[in-house]
Amino acid sequence: MADKSIEKRMETRPAVRACCDVLEKEGEITLKLEMPGVTKDGLSVNIDGDQLEIRGMRDVKRPQGGEYLMHEIREADFYQVYTIDETIDRNKIDASLKNGILNLKLGVKESQKPRKIEITAK
Repeated sequence: MADKSIEKRMETRPAVRACCDVLEKEGEITLKLEMPGVTKDGLSVNIDGDQLEIRGMRDVKRPQGGEYLMHEIREADFYQVYTIDETIDRNKIDASLKNGILNLKLGVKESQKPRKIEITAK
């Protein structure tokens, strides 16, 4: 279940989809999501069954006084759900946030990793 404060706030504003890259390498899958302006406190990553849910909130501080000549930087809420299968080890999921990029590393179960079969000659 998502953090209740994040979930409640996101009910009042539309959410956008973060740009995402997915890479498979050496027995793990890495998701990189662009979430500019999202802080650790505004981020929620949850797994429930086969659903990986990602929520992020970006707040923009507005200066007091003055009049905008142009106003393009907006508050934004990010929301995405990915369906993951039984090959993902739910106990081997790590998340880190740096420079507006959320990195999720999903470990693949040992039994699901490809392996080379050695051949013996008789």
